[in-house]
Amino acid sequence: MNTIKFYNGVEIPQIGYGAMVAPADTERLVSEALSTGYRMIDTAQSYINETEVGNAVRMSGISRRRGLPS
Repeated sequence: MNTIKFYNGVEIPQIGYGAMVAPADTERLVSEALSTGYRMIDTAQSYINETEVGNAVRMSGISRRRGLPS
């Protein structure tokens, strides 16, 4: 799988999950995407599901700072 390398050397898969889904399904679907390995979540204010995406990210236990210097 291709990756994207950031300025600090951290690499993430060059594949993302589009969160343009109904708010009622968002938390479950984003949680499933994260558990399968997705780390790039495409979201937009116009999807009106920001709370659900945030909940899924928080519940995943994946650190937002993983790989970054403290």
